[in-house]
Amino acid sequence: MAIKGMSKEVQDAMEKQKIFPFATASKDGVPNVVPIGFLMEGRDGNIWVIDNYMEKTLKNVRENPKASFYIWEPGFTESYQVKCSVKVEDSGKDYEFAVDLAHKKKETYPAKTLFKLTVDEIYYVTPGANAGKKL
Repeated sequence: MAIKGMSKEVQDAMEKQKIFPFATASKDGVPNVVPIGFLMEGRDGNIWVIDNYMEKTLKNVRENPKASFYIWEPGFTESYQVKCSVKVEDSGKDYEFAVDLAHKKKETYPAKTLFKLTVDEIYYVTPGANAGKKL
């Protein structure tokens, strides 16, 4: 399956990355960036983030349902910034599936909520001629 709004090139780079800087902002514009390990292709074609320990991030996306993350690892030929709209779920089939994924990795993970990210825009961030340009 492919992530809606994301090229195969960007998705391949995303799948290689282990930890993602995940940025949100409050309704007043106060930024927050956290490291995310549970960021993956969801079974609905969106990007899923499993929330285990996020307090400010969860508060931010409830107030301002936008987020961004960065794809970069040494050796990549390109790096990307992905801007998304966020829907928060704490019940339903997809949420239960996400809880099971988290518990398979570590039984004590709380898996409090599931963030479903819809890709809005992707930008190149690698230094050079394409830096800052929209894909």
